[in-house]
Amino acid sequence: MPGQKIRIAAIPGDGVGHDVVPAAAQVVREAGAASGVEVEVAFYNYGVLRYLEEGKPLPDDVPGLVRDLASRHDAILFGSAGLDPRQPPTVNCRDLLVGLRWVLDGYVNLRPAPLLHPRFCPLERKVPIDLVVIRENTEGVMTRIGGNFKKGTSDEVAIQEDINTYKGVERICRYAFEYARGHGYQKVTMADKHGSLIHAHGLWQRVFWATAEKHKDVEGEHRFIDTLCMELVQHPDRFGVIVTNNMYGDILSDLCAGLVGGVGLAGSGCINPGNISMFEPVHGTAPDIALKGIANPFAATLAGRIMLDHLGHRRAADLIWGAIQLAVKEDQVTGDLGGQLGTQAVTEFLCKAVHKLAGK
Repeated sequence: MPGQKIRIAAIPGDGVGHDVVPAAAQVVREAGAASGVEVEVAFYNYGVLRYLEEGKPLPDDVPGLVRDLASRHDAILFGSAGLDPRQPPTVNCRDLLVGLRWVLDGYVNLRPAPLLHPRFCPLERKVPIDLVVIRENTEGVMTRIGGNFKKGTSDEVAIQEDINTYKGVERICRYAFEYARGHGYQKVTMADKHGSLIHAHGLWQRVFWATAEKHKDVEGEHRFIDTLCMELVQHPDRFGVIVTNNMYGDILSDLCAGLVGGVGLAGSGCINPGNISMFEPVHGTAPDIALKGIANPFAATLAGRIMLDHLGHRRAADLIWGAIQLAVKEDQVTGDLGGQLGTQAVTEFLCKAVHKLAGK
């Protein structure tokens, strides 16, 4: 039974995170309160504010910091890491973002991409789109295992290893089927390139179909990654939950976000089921609009929705989704979506919409 009080560590980080994380936290608190859940949010100024105060954005022991935050909170809401006009270009809190993902073993990168309104889709053909990319987040070629021989010469050799373990593939496939079952999706599509990557993706084939056999109430299907990219553009309404490896998931999640309006509408979770997890908007620091009060808070707020759902508070999560749908319907949105409101005005509308929907 989910607890009726949850403790959230909120870390704005750099840049536009300082606009959108407070906004998302405000909406999450309101949605929790409207559902009988007390949401306690503690803000931590790791990143640019710490740099301005102490000369460096993070303490030396980042893994220790992550473990300490995890010991005192139920989830972590992160803003963005990278360029910020208030600090040198090489200074940021990316090490904390990486630490949160690795120390917490957030092996599920969950990136929903539902279409809020047909006007946000760049396709001429208007169809319903409700995509969820479930990306393995700890293995693959992005583990940075490899090296260079004769680096900087005309004979240089670069090797990048692709790491795939039974444990890693099995747990992400199992999560995909269980997520589909728990959220009303009828099918899970696995994307790979096993015709060429016979060893690594041969493992994905064996494990995926064995997992599908254990979840017969949800259909399993396979697509080669290049074919899937083409079919997502041609027929996005034919797909729902997609599970794949780290690199392909990174690519697919941006493609799916583009089909529904871009990364300004994309929230995500780096999830370790049953353990402390981290949630963040997909977008970066957006230094050109940071601190101007015009940033779109939807992506961060949708990350809060994913967080509440993960913690077992589905009603609170549904209230946030309903509020954002209402904001779009009534054109109570920021300039990037064609509206005229600033960040705080959109946030206030969402909070009011949450209470309106809760009353129904």
